Amino acid sequence: MTRGEIVDEARGWVGTPYCHQASLRGAGCDCLGLVRGVWRALVGPEPESLPPYTPDWAEALGEETLLMAARRTLVDISVDEARAGDVLIFRMGTGVPAKHCGILAAPGQFIHAYWGRAVTETRLAPWWSRRMVAAFSFPGLED
Repeated sequence: MTRGEIVDEARGWVGTPYCHQASLRGAGCDCLGLVRGVWRALVGPEPESLPPYTPDWAEALGEETLLMAARRTLVDISVDEARAGDVLIFRMGTGVPAKHCGILAAPGQFIHAYWGRAVTETRLAPWWSRRMVAAFSFPGLED
Protein backbone atom coordinates (compact mmCIF):
# COMPACT_ATOMS: atom_id res chain seq x y z
CA MET A 1 0.00 0.00 0.00
CA THR A 2 1.19 3.50 -0.79
CA ARG A 3 0.62 6.87 0.82
CA GLY A 4 -1.44 7.89 -2.20
CA GLU A 5 -3.72 4.87 -1.78
CA ILE A 6 -4.28 5.73 1.90
CA VAL A 7 -5.16 9.35 1.10
CA ASP A 8 -7.41 8.31 -1.81
CA GLU A 9 -9.26 5.84 0.42
CA ALA A 10 -9.66 8.41 3.20
CA ARG A 11 -10.93 11.00 0.71
CA GLY A 12 -13.49 8.46 -0.44
CA TRP A 13 -15.03 8.76 3.04
CA VAL A 14 -15.47 12.56 2.80
CA GLY A 15 -19.13 13.38 3.31
CA THR A 16 -19.82 10.26 5.38
CA PRO A 17 -22.05 11.48 8.23
CA TYR A 18 -20.64 11.49 11.75
CA CYS A 19 -22.01 8.55 13.75
CA HIS A 20 -20.47 7.61 17.09
CA GLN A 21 -18.85 4.11 17.05
CA ALA A 22 -19.74 3.51 13.38
CA SER A 23 -17.32 2.64 10.59
CA LEU A 24 -19.27 2.30 7.33
CA ARG A 25 -18.26 4.42 4.36
CA GLY A 26 -21.13 6.56 3.14
CA ALA A 27 -23.40 5.57 6.05
CA GLY A 28 -21.62 6.82 9.16
CA CYS A 29 -18.40 6.85 11.19
CA ASP A 30 -16.56 8.60 13.95
CA CYS A 31 -12.88 9.58 13.80
CA LEU A 32 -11.69 6.12 14.83
CA GLY A 33 -14.21 4.54 12.46
CA LEU A 34 -12.58 6.40 9.57
CA VAL A 35 -9.13 5.02 10.41
CA ARG A 36 -10.63 1.55 10.95
CA GLY A 37 -12.35 1.71 7.56
CA VAL A 38 -9.17 2.75 5.77
CA TRP A 39 -7.36 -0.10 7.57
CA ARG A 40 -9.95 -2.67 6.41
CA ALA A 41 -9.81 -1.41 2.82
CA LEU A 42 -6.02 -1.43 2.52
CA VAL A 43 -4.55 -3.68 5.22
CA GLY A 44 -7.28 -6.27 5.90
CA PRO A 45 -9.35 -7.36 8.89
CA GLU A 46 -9.10 -5.20 11.97
CA PRO A 47 -6.39 -6.47 14.36
CA GLU A 48 -8.56 -6.28 17.48
CA SER A 49 -12.20 -5.85 18.47
CA LEU A 50 -13.34 -2.57 19.92
CA PRO A 51 -15.35 -2.50 23.12
CA PRO A 52 -18.36 -0.17 23.19
CA TYR A 53 -17.32 3.36 24.15
CA THR A 54 -19.21 6.47 25.17
CA PRO A 55 -18.55 9.94 23.72
CA ASP A 56 -16.80 10.90 26.98
CA TRP A 57 -14.78 7.67 27.25
CA ALA A 58 -11.39 9.40 27.44
CA GLU A 59 -12.41 11.79 30.19
CA ALA A 60 -14.33 9.09 32.09
CA LEU A 61 -11.50 6.54 32.01
CA GLY A 62 -8.59 8.96 32.26
CA GLU A 63 -6.43 6.49 30.34
CA GLU A 64 -4.55 6.83 27.06
CA THR A 65 -6.66 4.14 25.41
CA LEU A 66 -6.42 5.56 21.88
CA LEU A 67 -2.64 6.05 22.06
CA MET A 68 -2.08 2.57 23.51
CA ALA A 69 -4.18 0.97 20.76
CA ALA A 70 -2.35 2.94 18.06
CA ARG A 71 0.99 1.78 19.45
CA ARG A 72 -0.17 -1.85 19.32
CA THR A 73 -1.25 -1.74 15.68
CA LEU A 74 0.48 1.14 13.88
CA VAL A 75 4.10 2.23 13.45
CA ASP A 76 5.02 5.03 15.88
CA ILE A 77 6.74 7.99 14.18
CA SER A 78 7.66 11.52 15.24
CA VAL A 79 4.96 14.14 14.69
CA ASP A 80 7.59 16.11 12.74
CA GLU A 81 8.08 13.15 10.38
CA ALA A 82 4.37 12.72 9.54
CA ARG A 83 3.62 12.63 5.83
CA ALA A 84 0.54 12.12 3.70
CA GLY A 85 -1.20 8.89 4.67
CA ASP A 86 -0.06 8.92 8.29
CA VAL A 87 -2.47 8.84 11.23
CA LEU A 88 -2.48 11.87 13.54
CA ILE A 89 -3.64 11.71 17.17
CA PHE A 90 -4.95 14.75 19.03
CA ARG A 91 -5.52 15.69 22.67
CA MET A 92 -8.61 17.89 22.78
CA GLY A 93 -7.74 19.63 26.03
CA THR A 94 -4.93 20.13 28.51
CA GLY A 95 -4.50 17.26 30.93
CA VAL A 96 -6.96 14.91 29.22
CA PRO A 97 -6.19 11.73 27.28
CA ALA A 98 -5.92 11.84 23.49
CA LYS A 99 -9.27 11.08 21.88
CA HIS A 100 -9.31 12.32 18.28
CA CYS A 101 -7.58 11.06 15.17
CA GLY A 102 -7.37 11.72 11.46
CA ILE A 103 -5.26 11.00 8.40
CA LEU A 104 -2.79 13.52 7.00
CA ALA A 105 -3.83 14.21 3.39
CA ALA A 106 -1.11 16.67 2.35
CA PRO A 107 1.09 19.20 4.12
CA GLY A 108 -1.29 21.30 6.18
CA GLN A 109 -4.42 19.21 5.41
CA PHE A 110 -5.99 16.25 7.21
CA ILE A 111 -9.11 14.10 6.89
CA HIS A 112 -11.19 13.34 9.97
CA ALA A 113 -14.73 12.67 11.14
CA TYR A 114 -15.93 15.78 12.88
CA TRP A 115 -18.42 15.46 15.77
CA GLY A 116 -21.92 16.49 14.68
CA ARG A 117 -20.93 16.90 11.03
CA ALA A 118 -19.25 14.46 8.66
CA VAL A 119 -15.90 13.26 7.40
CA THR A 120 -14.15 16.32 6.03
CA GLU A 121 -10.76 17.43 4.76
CA THR A 122 -9.66 20.25 7.03
CA ARG A 123 -6.76 22.66 7.14
CA LEU A 124 -4.30 21.66 9.86
CA ALA A 125 -4.64 25.11 11.43
CA PRO A 126 -2.72 26.11 14.55
CA TRP A 127 -5.73 25.11 16.68
CA TRP A 128 -5.26 21.50 15.49
CA SER A 129 -1.45 21.56 15.34
CA ARG A 130 -1.23 22.57 19.01
CA ARG A 131 -3.35 19.56 19.97
CA MET A 132 -1.42 16.97 17.91
CA VAL A 133 0.40 14.60 20.27
CA ALA A 134 1.38 11.59 18.14
CA ALA A 135 1.70 10.31 14.60
CA PHE A 136 1.73 6.79 13.20
CA SER A 137 2.21 5.08 9.84
CA PHE A 138 0.21 2.12 8.64
CA PRO A 139 2.18 -1.15 8.73
CA GLY A 140 3.39 -2.37 5.35
CA LEU A 141 3.56 1.12 3.91
CA GLU A 142 5.62 1.35 0.73
CA ASP A 143 7.58 4.59 0.47
